[in-house]
Amino acid sequence: MAFDRPWQIVGLIVLAVLVRLVLPRLGSAGRWRDSLLEFDDSLLIAVLVVFCVVRPFVLQTFFIPSGSMLPTLQEKDRIIVLKFWYHVQEPKAGDIVVFRAPKAAYYSNPAENPDLSESKDFIKRLVATPGDRLRVSDSKLYRNGQPQSEPYIEWPKALPWPGDGREDLRIPPDQYVVMGDNRNNSNDSTRWLLPTYGPNHVNAPYVSREMLLGKAWLIFWPINRVRLLR
Repeated sequence: MAFDRPWQIVGLIVLAVLVRLVLPRLGSAGRWRDSLLEFDDSLLIAVLVVFCVVRPFVLQTFFIPSGSMLPTLQEKDRIIVLKFWYHVQEPKAGDIVVFRAPKAAYYSNPAENPDLSESKDFIKRLVATPGDRLRVSDSKLYRNGQPQSEPYIEWPKALPWPGDGREDLRIPPDQYVVMGDNRNNSNDSTRWLLPTYGPNHVNAPYVSREMLLGKAWLIFWPINRVRLLR
């Protein structure tokens, strides 16, 4: 199992430090003890690098908790997220992204976080970028006036977009629109704009640039589902 929780990594560091402190007190030097100390030092350095550099800035594992991205991602899949990606590349429509959920996500599904005290990480597909015009008409997604080919979605029908059939929604600067591949069973931008959810100040279907945590890159578990994500 991947060590994707901070307390697991801290536990490894504490264990490695304890071994390093205790072993020198166990009598005369021996080959086994020297080998174990060398391994322990290497483990401690590796864990510190992962905890302080790799996990915050480079790579992170992510557990898929629901079926909102079916069929692309199955429940209980584990994936690798490239956390550095959007520091060197611009987000593009079609990217599968991990992001901090906006408050509107919790008003649309209060059971996920009733008191809004903690922001959770979501995973969806990015469908529109700043400056794009977006609408859903007759169950078809249109971006900048062009119907989008989406062979990866679970159902061909998308939820009605507020204002469906009227003028397009213009995406503001530094804002993005996300949808789950399982369109009719996903807490995403199609739901966050609905006026029945929450006070007006959270009724927005957008994820801001600063909330994007990284690009989903690879399914690594279970073994029979290992593949690059597109």
